[in-house]
Amino acid sequence: MVIAIGSDQAGFSLKRALLDALSELGYEYHDFGCHSAESVDYPDIAHAVSEAVAAGRFERAILVCGTGAGMAVAANKTPGVRAVVANDTFTAHQAREHLDAQVLCLGERIVGPGLARDIVKTYLTASFEGGRHERRVNKIEKIEAVPSRPAPAS
Repeated sequence: MVIAIGSDQAGFSLKRALLDALSELGYEYHDFGCHSAESVDYPDIAHAVSEAVAAGRFERAILVCGTGAGMAVAANKTPGVRAVVANDTFTAHQAREHLDAQVLCLGERIVGPGLARDIVKTYLTASFEGGRHERRVNKIEKIEAVPSRPAPAS
């Protein structure tokens, strides 16, 4: 499995550590950037990665920013993509088993490289359980397919 990975400048150092960890764990990856600590806009990276996942080019992806939250919000705007922030291994495991989440988001300001490696390893080795969880994921996908309504006038 080839992993899509990307970060903004606030997640650049952790992403570099994760690139080494992915190689050590035997995974190939495609790095969507950023490639330095110079400021970039996280929605651009999240969009590129999540579009590649939605198109089926990658089964799984990792996005890193300061907290993981901005990347998750941006990635979740891509239809068909389920992105989660995980600050612990239990959440990472459940995100795969119960949500079939394709995108893991991490925060460099929240987790250190050792814990991040454990989270990534857990996320990449867990599998979707299906069953009752599949029914729930299907409901999420139906919500996503409903056209949004304009906000009420104030």
